[in-house]
Amino acid sequence: MSGGLAVGDIAYDADTRALGVVMAECATHYALRPVDGGLEWEAVREDVRPPTDADRLSAAVAERNANSRKRTWQ
Repeated sequence: MSGGLAVGDIAYDADTRALGVVMAECATHYALRPVDGGLEWEAVREDVRPPTDADRLSAAVAERNANSRKRTWQ
């Protein structure tokens, strides 16, 4: 399912349902880091693939929703 991902590519982890940048590739795992920075996580190679437009849109909506919950209303 990996689709030939390389270090630096944007990838979708189906297990966590998150986008990440490929930081390293091992035999059975990828090391991914959130696109906007943060802590890396390991993803099983079979769960990682190039993102679809729907994956990118879903991630953008989730980020927007999280940001709106952080606002303090006066």
